[in-house]
Amino acid sequence: MTSAAPSPTMMLIALLGGIGLFLLGMTMLTDGLKLAAGRALERILAAWTRTRLHGLITGILLTALVQSSTAMTVAAIGFVNAGLLTFSSALWVVFGSNLGSSVTGWLVAWIGFKMKIDAFALPFIGIGMALKLTGSGTRRAGLGMALAGFGVLFLGIDMLKNGFAGLGPESLPQLGNDWHGVSTAMLIGLALTIVLQASSATLTLVLTAVAGGMMTVEVGAGMVIGANVGTTLTGILAAIGATANARRLAAAHVFFNAVTAVVAMALLSPLLGLIHAISVGAVGSGDAVTQLVVFHTAFNFLGVLLMWPLSRWLVPFLLARFGKSNEDLARPRYLDRNVTAVPVLALQALRRELARMGHLAVQLGSHATRLNPLALPWAAAPAHADQQLARELETVEHLQRAIGHFVGELSRQPMPLDVSSQLPELLRIATHFDTLARVMHHVGLQGWHMPRPEPATASPGPSLLILPNALQQILTPTNTPTAAMPADTAHASGDHPHTPSGDIVACVVPVFQAALDFFTAADPEGEQQGPGNEWLLAEARDSFEDSYQAAKAALLHAGAGGAVEVSAVYDWLARLSDLRRAVEQGYKAAERLARLSDLAPVPQDTDPMRNPNAPA
Repeated sequence: MTSAAPSPTMMLIALLGGIGLFLLGMTMLTDGLKLAAGRALERILAAWTRTRLHGLITGILLTALVQSSTAMTVAAIGFVNAGLLTFSSALWVVFGSNLGSSVTGWLVAWIGFKMKIDAFALPFIGIGMALKLTGSGTRRAGLGMALAGFGVLFLGIDMLKNGFAGLGPESLPQLGNDWHGVSTAMLIGLALTIVLQASSATLTLVLTAVAGGMMTVEVGAGMVIGANVGTTLTGILAAIGATANARRLAAAHVFFNAVTAVVAMALLSPLLGLIHAISVGAVGSGDAVTQLVVFHTAFNFLGVLLMWPLSRWLVPFLLARFGKSNEDLARPRYLDRNVTAVPVLALQALRRELARMGHLAVQLGSHATRLNPLALPWAAAPAHADQQLARELETVEHLQRAIGHFVGELSRQPMPLDVSSQLPELLRIATHFDTLARVMHHVGLQGWHMPRPEPATASPGPSLLILPNALQQILTPTNTPTAAMPADTAHASGDHPHTPSGDIVACVVPVFQAALDFFTAADPEGEQQGPGNEWLLAEARDSFEDSYQAAKAALLHAGAGGAVEVSAVYDWLARLSDLRRAVEQGYKAAERLARLSDLAPVPQDTDPMRNPNAPA
């Protein structure tokens, strides 16, 4: 008694389930390998993307591992956006990922159609899940998820085979092998890849259909070409709102796939004829699946060969586009959700964005300090300085919110303990920088609104001269008339005993000068960063503290002695106290940053227009 043929509904369910299992397995494999790679991936990106050839090989190998050129392209865009890869390096990683995607076809052809898949896949799933369950929070869990994903991926292929096995050649619309039929197949492959968001899934479907005799090799080749073009949409979506280099990379990906598709369509018949002749001559038969896999590999390799000379023109062309002039300072430059799947690299991106936020915060502090007295006579306040300070504060606050949101997204991902333990510290540093910016915004507005004292036209008053000699030497600039005037001359002048406004300003000048020096030393992106910066930072903080204490003592002495109005003393002491708080916040942030592990060096793009011999 023979079993009944499966109903069309059951076949459709098998096909949908097979696609779902394939995509699930690919997702598990990709995410698991990213988690398991950890700092190894960071080292690979740093060491193996310095030249075109290295970047190409890296793209091929990584895509062969994660089994998804789409995921690798999106990841490369995220790495560029996070400042972990230069545009030129990522360009060849993407080109390599297209060639690496052909590995999926070979795996399907060699394992999917020539082995008993359940006997092959089920041990991977069992071992992988055992590793994942026993290694929670470690890289072993990532490796386990990758192994389980590899097994699930091939179970999906097996289900697709079974689903197509119940269909005959008449089950699919028949397309001719002429130009019109192949072009229609290309559009179908493009649409299918856009829907599935994975060219590997489309390739697997096509190979399974060709193996079942439901489409010819020529039609399958057209669908594979369309699948290659369809992968560009995901990259385009990932680049929307990204940095200039990320947009350039998405444009390069579109260019590569479009040029490769045009060449493959133009050479379709000769290529397939040559591949068929070689297959018959080598093994005595023209296996349709193997022919299609060889074609997929051949036209991607041909695309790489075309890009090798064209990149000398393409790189400078794209570097001249998507300029950074229109980029908003308040928009994060390094944070990218595409990189959160690799926690170690996401941490690097977060550190760089935090350093950028710190740079903008201490820059605001420097601008606010310059609105206060740095020398006598006190310079006039620049017009619209208050609006500039408001914009700078808004930028810092926006970046702090973006960093907090990114940390929240990152914390929802599985990650090693050495990564998760740093997140609270990074949020604390961001809070220190934000507080510095808020306090200095207030100090800057006070300095901007305060009337400047008129330059002295008569003999200066004796106010500073009634202070202890040590304070006079600290507080009185050597180029002021008061410092040059002997005490008895000042007393003999018979001026009013109260300190003129210029003299009380002279008391605070050294404090603001010391604050400006500190903000320069505390800049996370400043020229003073590097070995020995901790000592320079501590020295700048101590110098500020000495100036602050001396000015505070001088102001209190003058107010208690009746040399100045006590209300003016209170106002200046409050402002200096705010300034001191900002310096302390900056010191805490810089000190905590210094205690974190060193970042990998920021990659630098080589400008091919200035150095044509430099590797792209």
